[in-house]
Amino acid sequence: MSNAHVLVVDDEVDIRALIQDILTDEGYGVSVAADAAEARLARSKRKFDLILLDIWMPDTDGITLLREWSEGGDLNCPVVIMSGHGTVDAAVEATRLGAFDFVEKPLSLAKLLRTVEGALESVGKQSRAASSLLPSLLAPVGRSAAMKALRERVQHYASHDGSVLISGEPGAGRGAFARYMHALGRRADEPLTSLTAASVSEANVEEQLLGREHGGEITAGIFERASGGTLVVDELADLSPAAQKILLGVLEDGRLTRVGGSQAVKVDARIVATVSADFEAQIEKGALRRDLVAALSVLSLRVPPLREYSEDVPELLAYYVDKLVDAEGLTFRRFSVAAQNRLRNYPWPDNVRELKHMVRRLLLSGRSDDISLDEVELEISAISPIVGSLVKQDLLALPLREAREHFERSYLQQQLVLCEGKVGQLAKRVGMERTHLYRKLRSLGVDFKSVGSDD
Repeated sequence: MSNAHVLVVDDEVDIRALIQDILTDEGYGVSVAADAAEARLARSKRKFDLILLDIWMPDTDGITLLREWSEGGDLNCPVVIMSGHGTVDAAVEATRLGAFDFVEKPLSLAKLLRTVEGALESVGKQSRAASSLLPSLLAPVGRSAAMKALRERVQHYASHDGSVLISGEPGAGRGAFARYMHALGRRADEPLTSLTAASVSEANVEEQLLGREHGGEITAGIFERASGGTLVVDELADLSPAAQKILLGVLEDGRLTRVGGSQAVKVDARIVATVSADFEAQIEKGALRRDLVAALSVLSLRVPPLREYSEDVPELLAYYVDKLVDAEGLTFRRFSVAAQNRLRNYPWPDNVRELKHMVRRLLLSGRSDDISLDEVELEISAISPIVGSLVKQDLLALPLREAREHFERSYLQQQLVLCEGKVGQLAKRVGMERTHLYRKLRSLGVDFKSVGSDD
């Protein structure tokens, strides 16, 4: 379809000229617009076979313009959205409004041409093509072997419909993998419903989960509201015993009966639950039902802490810089190589969530284009004086024995924080026999009892 006519809408003159040259060389007709007003004028004068639409423009953003065309019944050709790393909200909205695909900047010539060809070939089957937009935008970032293996496992799980238990530390991205799995599965066009376990009050737990019938009126519970789609239960152990019992019953029976009702209602929702990495300890304490964990673990997924795939930190930093610049209008800054290297060696106690918050603070606080090692050190020291002390001490100025004691003390203190004060976990983590570890902690003056109770 090389005689097709394409409208390129982008406020950056260099990008408009580049795309125009590329598509013209490929035999396409090309018109350009610098903003929403020019795009509207261009469309009033002729029909286009494809629109390449940038999100961020000075007058009206691309999503608003797409919504205007879609809701006005005026979207008569495929639209490809262009931007930096897309935000999840933008992706969801663009998909709902009928966008065919999403092209990231800086533009790849090969990807651009493939997308243009695919969009033009999709005419008449656009709704099916649009569903391919979300998975690539929701895919968790990382090129490490750990992340590649995890994405592949999620892709495999997406083709099944069994319940899933996703374990991992807080902030590790368990919810991101749940959304990714939903976007890849057969239920992708149906609702993704989230239930924060701690928000379920004990007073009316049955009504919240199962719904209610009264005087001919029906109030749907969370399971029915998620019907056809996926229900994500966040932090399973935060559910009360009564709520855990109800969830187990629904999983086992596949049906529910509303409060005040008499007819069983079939439950058609995939259940995905997140749980902390130490869920076995929570079972032993009685905070979590073992039979519920077994029922949910038809498929299981462990999301590793960021420190286990630290080679992905530079890519994650770049990703969140682009995302926050796009989503929140923050000033673009780049991490220096020294800053990236430092953060690769930081233990990230709060995982990817902590990385995102740190990137936001550094974008807000700095004035220069580059984020320096000194800025990063200040951030780390503010968050964790113990971690900062590992690099701020001039160990070379000390005798060997004293330097070693300084390092071992700081090292074990930080590892103990990561293990939530549990010496048993610390022993496994640092590879020491437990009795020897106790002796070492006491000799170094590390007060493990002040961090937390042992397991």
